[in-house]
Amino acid sequence: MNDTKTDKSKALQKRKEQLLKVLRLPSDALPGSLSPSRFRCGKKNCHCRKSEGHEKWVLTYMQQGKKRVKHIPTDLVEYVRQRVEKGKRFKEKVNEIFGANAELLGLPGKGNS
Repeated sequence: MNDTKTDKSKALQKRKEQLLKVLRLPSDALPGSLSPSRFRCGKKNCHCRKSEGHEKWVLTYMQQGKKRVKHIPTDLVEYVRQRVEKGKRFKEKVNEIFGANAELLGLPGKGNS
């Protein structure tokens, strides 16, 4: 059983080292999520009074414990979507490293005994 723990420890440590070598915060990454929403403009004769409303895009994220919502112009939606994806990929790698650190607690191996 000890060999299994040692093998697991070595595999986690190796994966961490791989991630740390390639982990670089993209300077243009964005947090949160990008999603469409609908609104009615309030004009008397506008089609939105009888339909789903006008589409607008919003970026929703947390900053200093507060929810933030930013309107995104339609012509920037694809650009913002790519930046949000960069942020998500970065966070996934960081979370994998944190998970490996938690798993390594108490396992034999380098820096864990």
